[in-house]
Amino acid sequence: MGAVNQRKDSGGTAAPVRAKRGAAGSASERRDHLVKLAAELFARKGFQATTVREIALEAGILSGSLYHHFDSKETIVDEVLRTFLEDLIARYRAALDTRTDPRSVLAEMVRIGFGTLEDHRAAITVMQNDWNYLRSLPGDRFDYLVRAEDEVERLWVEQIKSGQAAGQFRPDVDPKLTYRMIRDTIWVTVRWFRPDGRLDTDALADHFGKLLFDGLATGERASRPS
Repeated sequence: MGAVNQRKDSGGTAAPVRAKRGAAGSASERRDHLVKLAAELFARKGFQATTVREIALEAGILSGSLYHHFDSKETIVDEVLRTFLEDLIARYRAALDTRTDPRSVLAEMVRIGFGTLEDHRAAITVMQNDWNYLRSLPGDRFDYLVRAEDEVERLWVEQIKSGQAAGQFRPDVDPKLTYRMIRDTIWVTVRWFRPDGRLDTDALADHFGKLLFDGLATGERASRPS
């Protein structure tokens, strides 16, 4: 329900007046639109090279108008990255809550990772290109990037270790190294993946899953030449 204020009518009695939502809704939508525009610029030009003036120009507004919504471009990229990381971690945790078999959990996490290439393409690109710069900025504003990275790594490594303990995964592979190779494969895909291309993100996940779980070579590992 909308907020209710009280005003007196001509007869002196209190009459409820409902606050209008139109302006607030429009402001929120406008803010989201600006974030998306800025994210695309950051992905295309790089965060450092993108100016507030360019963001405003892309949005068709004056630079001063942008400051009605954001106090700096750091605030904008902050929102872009936080939204991505919070969504990613929430999806991973949901996969852990709905599946108990380590292999099926890992397969779903692979699917989730590839699935973010469309919804968060710009954020993933910024993470790859501007991670070191953002981490070098004064203060602790972007310290959450490291915390989020550590949390994601923990979720993956625990599943790989669980699969090894259950006999589903090879015991002779390093869980952390395996995770990092999977992570890099997924995120680098953003550089060449096109939503209108031959494969969608589900097809990419399926193909990668075959390589991850079944390998490239045919036959038993024991039959490989030394």
